[in-house]
Amino acid sequence: MSNRKVKVLNYTVLVHPADEGGFWAEVPALPGCFTQGETIEEIMMHAREAIECFVSGLIKDGGSVPVEKSSSKQPKTLSIPLSISISQLA
Repeated sequence: MSNRKVKVLNYTVLVHPADEGGFWAEVPALPGCFTQGETIEEIMMHAREAIECFVSGLIKDGGSVPVEKSSSKQPKTLSIPLSISISQLA
């Protein structure tokens, strides 16, 4: 029987207006983790899914999961803090 640990990770999602309408978002602590959406609510939902998939892939591949360092807000962006819970085998 395996024990599972649940860890809460906090990441900042930077939301940018897209030229064609809607928004696109990035997670600076997870290089390559991007998403897009028509509304802020949609961006938040997609960002959570993108972060969960990104972090799950890192864990599956045996990689380390980056911890967010302090982020500085960039002009013309909306900074949204987002927490996810992940289960890891102990």
